[in-house]
Amino acid sequence: MQSQSQSASPRWMFWTGWVISALPILMMGGLGTFMLVFEPDIIAKSMKDLGYPANVATAICAVEIASAVIYAIPQTAVLGAILLTGYLGGAVATHVRAGQPPYFPIIFGVLVWLGLYLRDARVRKLVPFRK
Repeated sequence: MQSQSQSASPRWMFWTGWVISALPILMMGGLGTFMLVFEPDIIAKSMKDLGYPANVATAICAVEIASAVIYAIPQTAVLGAILLTGYLGGAVATHVRAGQPPYFPIIFGVLVWLGLYLRDARVRKLVPFRK
C-alpha cells in the first residue's frame, strides 16, 4: 500500500529523492555508527582537534546517528531533516571556527532537503517553486 506522499509523487521523483536521501543517511548514519563502534579513538582525536573535549564524541555521534535514522523513516523524515539541519549547522560553525572549509556539511544539508523535497509531496506543497 502506498502512502499519500508516495502516490502524489511521480515515480521518478520519488525514487530520485530516495537515492539522494540515501547519501546523508549512509554517510551520517552508517559511517557514524562504524566510526563510533570501530574507531572511537579517531573520533575522540578529531573532536579534540576541533576544540571539543574528547568525552563528548560519543554523545555527538549518537545525535548524528539518531537524526539520520529518524530522517530515514518516512513518517518522521521531516523531523529528521530538521534535526540534521541543526546538526549540520553546528558542523558548519565548527569548521568555520577551526579555519576549515565548511563544504561537506553545507552540501549534505542541501542533499537532506533536496532528497526530502523530491520524495515527499507534502514538503513540495510547503515549498512551492513558481513557474
